[in-house]
This record gives sequence, C-alpha cells and structure tokens, in this order.
Amino acid sequence: MPEPAADLDEIRALMAHLPGPDLEAGTAAAVRERQLTKPAGALGRLEELSHWLATWQGRHPPRVDHPRTSVFAGNHGVAARGVSAYPAAVTAQMVQNFVAGGAAVNQLCRAVDADLRVYELNLDEPTADIVDGPAMSEADCAKAIAYGMMAVEPGLDVIALGEMGIANTTSAAALCLALFGGTAEEWTGPGTGVAGAALDTKRAAVAAAAERHRAAGDPFELLRRLGGYELAAIVGATLAARMGRVPVVLDGFTSTAAAAVLFAADPHALDHCVVAHVSAEPGHRRLIDPRLGIARKDRQRQGEFLRYRLPDIDRIAIEGLERRFVGGQRNFRLLFRSRAVNQREAVGNRSANRF
Repeated sequence: MPEPAADLDEIRALMAHLPGPDLEAGTAAAVRERQLTKPAGALGRLEELSHWLATWQGRHPPRVDHPRTSVFAGNHGVAARGVSAYPAAVTAQMVQNFVAGGAAVNQLCRAVDADLRVYELNLDEPTADIVDGPAMSEADCAKAIAYGMMAVEPGLDVIALGEMGIANTTSAAALCLALFGGTAEEWTGPGTGVAGAALDTKRAAVAAAAERHRAAGDPFELLRRLGGYELAAIVGATLAARMGRVPVVLDGFTSTAAAAVLFAADPHALDHCVVAHVSAEPGHRRLIDPRLGIARKDRQRQGEFLRYRLPDIDRIAIEGLERRFVGGQRNFRLLFRSRAVNQREAVGNRSANRF
C-alpha cells in the first residue's frame, strides 16, 4: 500500500492506480456456489456477499476472520447556525460513550465479534462555517485524508466505515448537492431530528453553501470546501482499502456521501464497497438510487442478511446501551455502562485515536 498522501494532488494521482476486481477469485466463488447442495440462489444476498468478498479480497474462499468498524468523529462550524437538534459538544460526549462501550455501535460490534476503533479529528477546532467559506485548508483536508488512510491496517478482511459529528448531515447534503445537482430539499433531511423552522434553516444553509462553492468543480476541492475532517478521513479510508484489497461497508448517509467524492472522480472507485442500509435521510436514498450508479442494485442494503439475528442483536444492544435526556434536547447527559464489549481487541473500545 502506498504511503499516505501529503496533498490533494497526490490523492488525485492515486486515483489513476486503483486495483481492479480479482475476476479469477470471483469466478471461483461463482463456480463453488453452483456445486453446493442447494437450489441456485437459495441463500440470496449471502451468495452475492460471498462473491463480492472473494472478488475484492482477491482470494477464494473469502475470509472474515478480522472485521473492523472504524468510526471517525469531527465537528463542524456550520453547527453554530442551529442546523442540528444538539450542540457541537455532543460529538465529544458521544466519543466518550464509544470509548466507554456504551453506544449502540459497541453492542453491534460485540454481537458480530468485530473490532471497533474510534478516531477523533480535532474536536476542539471545528471546521469553518461552509456558508461563509471553505471548511478546511488544503493542508488540513489532505492531513485528514491521510489519517483515514492509516486507519486501514494490514490484516483486515473487511472494514465498516461510520462517523459521528454534530451537523455533518448538513455538510454531507451540501457536498452531494454540489457534486450531483438537484435541490437542497431533495438532499436535506432531519438529521438529529430537526423539523419546522429548524429544518428550513438547515436547508437554507445547505443551499447557500453549495451555491457558494459548486463552481470549484473538482470533487476533492468540493470535499475541502464543503466536507469535514471525518468526511475527509472516510475518503482516505475508502481509498486505502481499495489499494489494500479490503472490502468496505459504508454505514449511513454521511459515510456514503463522503465516499461519493471518489465516485465523482471515478465511477468505478466504489466497486469494492457495499451500502449497509438505507437511512431515513432523503439524501441517502437519492444517493444510492441505481440511476446515479454509486450503489448498483445488487450492492444495496446488504445488511438485510442479518435480519435473522436481529432479535438477538437487539437484546444485546439494549442490555449494553443506556441513555437519559435531562433538561430538553440541547442539554443531556449520557449514562455509560462500562463493559468489555469487544472481546477481540478491547483497546478498540477503551481508547480513541486522536488526529
């Protein structure tokens, strides 16, 4: 795997060297499926996932001995405009919940025996307000991308990429609007639960930011102007995973919007990715519409194959997750339940890596 890039031009240069699918491994997986004692297609999406894993791991049979979930956290200057139901301080509080093992993602990782890593990206210094100017300098954007690239360590079989950042659905919506067109109403949703006048404020911020920066044109320049540290890190992790032949699961609207920067630069740049689910954000559904091409029909909602385990996963999550709101939406405290959720590598739940 190449060394992490130092500037955006080096990132652009990497796009010309993306490895393609291992068709031999993919063919071996397909042949093996036809030899099994079951009707063709009986395992549904499990068969698609097996073929996808083999193709992008470059081996048959594929393995999922070392899965990892990486959560990147960052803060956004646009939060000061009231586009979220919560203040920016909640980002750091949630990071501490991840570290303590009390968040939903901790319980889900425990249920599927996946390693969890949390990466803080300069939480004390949010990006600039994207309505007023670029979110990041080129140096800071490149640094965040490189940081995300380094999160893809040797030996991983598959990586799920998630995020935490108050107001980052505003950033994600503005980025998608500038990359793919449409209207702010089509890309902007409630996020943390805003409605009415607050949702109108959020849509106005998305429209104004996209209008201000859309002339930049280049996807990586738009990322610098409209994204955030955690979005840039997800771009880096997605790119490094491709270079290292690690299949990627994209979790949620903001993660998919970040990865879409690579798609805008090269329509095949996300062929090693699947979209885990369709969130309630209207922009997410629009983003993975097959007509746009980011997620082909056979690569959407792959998380549905876990439905048979949902009752047990729900039980595990409820046992380990506890939350209490005090004094309304903008003032709450989290009740942590400390437990060794991650048996594979407990450090992933007990310390956060800092940017």
